[in-house]
Amino acid sequence: MEMVFDSSTLILLSKTEVLGIVSEDIQIIIPRMVKAECTRKDTFDAKLISALIGNRKVEMATANKEAVGMLCRDFKIHVGEAESLAIALKRHLPVAVDDLLTIKACKVLNVKFATAIHFLINIAEEGKINSERALVKLEKLSLYGRYSKRIIDDATKRLKGVK
Repeated sequence: MEMVFDSSTLILLSKTEVLGIVSEDIQIIIPRMVKAECTRKDTFDAKLISALIGNRKVEMATANKEAVGMLCRDFKIHVGEAESLAIALKRHLPVAVDDLLTIKACKVLNVKFATAIHFLINIAEEGKINSERALVKLEKLSLYGRYSKRIIDDATKRLKGVK
């Protein structure tokens, strides 16, 4: 499966050490702006993302500049998010995104999307990590991400139901 990733989800999955597991089953595609946003700092997550790019677990793609400009203008999203969305639209792929405005754009444009929490729940349901470990990672996501209490509570219930 292929999926275009925005920097928000890529960074959140790196910080919670879930990105490596996700990259086993999904061909991650990112635009150049997302690479720049995710690898410019000297942090663990930036080094992990750089390593995955070097190991070809993350593919680089180029977005159409006109489409990016239109998406930025129409949906008030940043260039990295617009590039991800433009690539997803062109290739008819889902987007991994945790940015609220981009999620709203996905809904308007009928583009499937997944958040870092979706990935965490999926790998727990697939048995790649146990419920206890998933709950620890969810706690990290609640610290790093901008999730409402309702979303965290719902994810907690779902993860507690995983065997």
